[in-house]
Amino acid sequence: MGISGKYEVVIGLEVHAQLQTESKLFCGDSAAFGGTPNTHISAITMGHPGTLPKTNKKAVEYAIKMGIACRCEIEKDNYFARKNYFYPDLPKGYQTSQHTTPICKGGWVTITTSEGTRDIELNRIHLEEDAGKSIHDWEEAYTCIDLNRAGVPLIEIVTEPCLHSSEEAYQYVTEIRKLVQWIGVCDGNMEEGSLRCDANVSIRLKGEKKLGTKVEVKNLNSIRNVKKAIDYEVERMIAIVEKGGTITQQTRSFNADNDTTFSMRDKEEANDYRYFACPDLAPFHLTDEFINTIKAGLPTLPNQLSATYQQDFGLSAYDAAQLCDEKATADYFNETAKESKHYKAIVNWITGPIKQYLNDSGLAIGQLKLSATTLAALIQLIDDGKVNFSVAATKIFPVLLQGDKQPMQVAEELNLLQVSNSNELEAWVDEAIAKMPDKAAEYKKGKKGLIGLFVGEVKKLSKGKADPKVVTELLQQKLN
Repeated sequence: MGISGKYEVVIGLEVHAQLQTESKLFCGDSAAFGGTPNTHISAITMGHPGTLPKTNKKAVEYAIKMGIACRCEIEKDNYFARKNYFYPDLPKGYQTSQHTTPICKGGWVTITTSEGTRDIELNRIHLEEDAGKSIHDWEEAYTCIDLNRAGVPLIEIVTEPCLHSSEEAYQYVTEIRKLVQWIGVCDGNMEEGSLRCDANVSIRLKGEKKLGTKVEVKNLNSIRNVKKAIDYEVERMIAIVEKGGTITQQTRSFNADNDTTFSMRDKEEANDYRYFACPDLAPFHLTDEFINTIKAGLPTLPNQLSATYQQDFGLSAYDAAQLCDEKATADYFNETAKESKHYKAIVNWITGPIKQYLNDSGLAIGQLKLSATTLAALIQLIDDGKVNFSVAATKIFPVLLQGDKQPMQVAEELNLLQVSNSNELEAWVDEAIAKMPDKAAEYKKGKKGLIGLFVGEVKKLSKGKADPKVVTELLQQKLN
């Protein structure tokens, strides 16, 4: 057993997701990303004396949506608390958050890694406001503060300390990102900071039950960086312990330039925050009717949809996972499946030519100018033997993206319809055999794999219009 094999890694993750509400959590200021610094603000965002906040109902609804998606227990009696410590970018001097009554308790998120599938237990999901942004590289001698983000609603999704590798952490954050996008509560854009992750990492000897001293790595802004930061921290901690040192509980940050972490401050304990119920915000009670209405409005979740695709449509687990990677892709498949029963062919088009076109064009599938009805008609054209897949993908598909034409119309205009007329086909087959008498002799001696060479030659001679199935049958008859 190597040095690293002596230790068990224990990880807890805190994912902050900005909710896609139009306004902030406690006032009507815009919650939109960007904007000229300090323009999405008002007296309430600025924390002026005498101002009174008011809770955003849509943010509460979104938090419940995420809780239901993660199989949490929804807390019906809620209140907000003040979390006190110096925030240079929160003018009030405290953050309004939830403490003893998180809106969602427990729950789990299912992940799949190289080790298999397992459920990651959640401790809680709670609502809180985001802080503003400190910008350190605009002015040499000063830090600039942009308060546009201050007060934007967040949910914080907190796991139990139950993850045991950077791979599990990577897959968990991937799943959370997919889930918040799928149910429409957050855009999941980590580059813009609307999804951020803090990782609590510790190590202990294998078999040990007590948790080791933890280090929190803050504000990881990409899923890859979550993995890199954990890998670095584990190596750093093991090196300290192996040399007889003691790990200090602290808050660290990740340097993406060299994939290392560095200390920001020794970590505060929860009691250092001096939580108390916010006197400016009334507690709120959630009714069963309100919760059930939100539940009824949730879309089918990715894992359930994947199982449906496999059971009802006969798709492989891999194909189902490809479709369920993004809700817009699944929606497009569902629309096309209403028009065509060739489910595997639909998947092949979505994950093949369509995906390649979208990647090359920098477009999302929602921007695709090819209706589900038109794709179904194109697939039927191939199934009817009118054109082959190659011609459909390279010649008809690009034209369909330009306008309102139908596949059959394009095939006729470009003279692409396959020829099944035996006289024409026979002429092409005879010409192909006559061009390669030596290969024909080899085929007759047993080299049956050469049939593909002749089919390819007929394809060239017919400019792709010869029906490959009929051509193959004709070639076999003549060569045998």
